[in-house]
Amino acid sequence: MAGVLDKRDTDGMSPELGRDPAIVRPTEAQRRIDVSRREPDASLAAWVDYVWIVRWDTAEPYEQQLIPQPVVHVAAEQGRLLVHGVARGTFTRSLEGVGHVVGVAFRPGGLRPFVDVPVGTWSDRVVPAGDVLGADDRAVAAHLLEPDRTDDELADGICGYLLSIGAQPDPVVDEVAALVETAERDRAITRAEQLADHAGVGLRTLQRRFSDYVGIGPKWVIQRFRLLDAAAAAHSGEPTDWAALAVALGFSDQSHLVRAFTAVVGTPPATYESTA
Repeated sequence: MAGVLDKRDTDGMSPELGRDPAIVRPTEAQRRIDVSRREPDASLAAWVDYVWIVRWDTAEPYEQQLIPQPVVHVAAEQGRLLVHGVARGTFTRSLEGVGHVVGVAFRPGGLRPFVDVPVGTWSDRVVPAGDVLGADDRAVAAHLLEPDRTDDELADGICGYLLSIGAQPDPVVDEVAALVETAERDRAITRAEQLADHAGVGLRTLQRRFSDYVGIGPKWVIQRFRLLDAAAAAHSGEPTDWAALAVALGFSDQSHLVRAFTAVVGTPPATYESTA
């Protein structure tokens, strides 16, 4: 059984639970949706970061936006298990009535041992899991989407689907996941060349490895984490010096940060800060 790890019991920055700054306008989201996260089955820990469950009860249509991360998800929704490849742009989910979604977030590179093609094949795509993983997902999805399923049932059910497929240990997953974590934690790394030096490989080798395992290039990964850092600053409740933060995050100037942030979130960071 998956162990309970509720995001409300964390500081919001645990890599095992994902980054809460990825939730756009989190204060509003807390009034609309309930998000919980759990450890995966221990047999999946080499490949899966966490199981996530979102529940909602809203009379009016509500759209929740997320800042996509370098993470592949498999989620039960719309009658199927769907593989969500890494999305370069924005991600918005429309919610209405009463419902729930359950999914797994793979470690960076964690999907690769389950498939025989590069993970980049599914970037910017949403594909039925049966087409990707070779095991029909319809019955599992129908079971998981039945009303009144408990969190334990949801977590166990989606983990059981992955366990039925199986994957062989791959040491490259740990190597790639460690590099992605370095890109996330070390703000001094602002260019892909720096991450390649850290890995002790050439830039082209790093790019190929990321495309194969993560599904997106290292340059994108680094910039996305810096944008998540900017979102975290906007959520902090403290006034932000955006010009100084832009430099600290490795952007050439504030306008560069503004363009990149606006392209993903939809509004400039200062405007977003006033409404987050």
